[in-house]
Amino acid sequence: MQLAMVGLGRMGTGMTERLRQAGHDVKTYDPNVESTAASLVELAQQLDPPRHVWLMIPAGEVTENAFRELLGILERGDAIVDGGNSNFRDSQRRAADAVEHGIRFLDAGVSGGIWGLREGFALMVGGDPDAVGRLRPIFEALAPDGGFGHVGPSGAGHFVKMVHNGIEYGLMQSYAEGFELMSASEFQLDLGAVAELWRHGSVVRSWLLDLLARAFEQNPKLDGIRGYVDDSGEGRWTVDEAVRTAVPLPAITAALYARFASRQEESFAAKVNAALREQFGGHAVKRD
Repeated sequence: MQLAMVGLGRMGTGMTERLRQAGHDVKTYDPNVESTAASLVELAQQLDPPRHVWLMIPAGEVTENAFRELLGILERGDAIVDGGNSNFRDSQRRAADAVEHGIRFLDAGVSGGIWGLREGFALMVGGDPDAVGRLRPIFEALAPDGGFGHVGPSGAGHFVKMVHNGIEYGLMQSYAEGFELMSASEFQLDLGAVAELWRHGSVVRSWLLDLLARAFEQNPKLDGIRGYVDDSGEGRWTVDEAVRTAVPLPAITAALYARFASRQEESFAAKVNAALREQFGGHAVKRD
């Protein structure tokens, strides 16, 4: 099957290679890669109708601009798949805009990271069932067995991926806190050995734990790694949606706030606490 891939970052490159290994004809466009098409117009010209264009680029303005440009390039019956981490409300809006142009739009949550080329990419797809069926050979080539699902109408794919990433925040924070406690214990534990032990038969085994064991094997003390944890937006959107629907998400919310705290060189809130203890109790304050 023929497909155009827009964006050859770590994910887009792995997906392109996996599709080509499966025998699909993949055309590519990335303004930062010389060996690709020169523009979206040229990319579309390389495709036979009905055209299928997969966006694997940063969410937000970059995706919006590419989507708008494609609406003016593609023709009725063509399809756009957004595989980035777009907000599901944006995906619902884009699907409605695409329908007005006679173009199919699918939102595909993609999980798998840099390991996806070898292990496969989990795909959570939202949108029109006919368009999903047309692209099923692509989805099945990208995903491992059981790793592709049409989860609902437009927006559902990115909604499910949003929640997936919120859960990921909570899992990562739980591992981080547990291993910090073991690191601070009196027992001088070999954390890499514990991670490896837990990988076999433990109820907390997971792929994240596999990766943590690998990280400890490569760098037992995690030397040279700053405790600065960024976020790409999905955790915030998950918490926002929880507030909107009055669904309690204490673990995911706390994990998001822990990421915010990791970026502070020194917490102003901690300074306030220290100042208050000095004021009401005369407790000593450490000064610069």
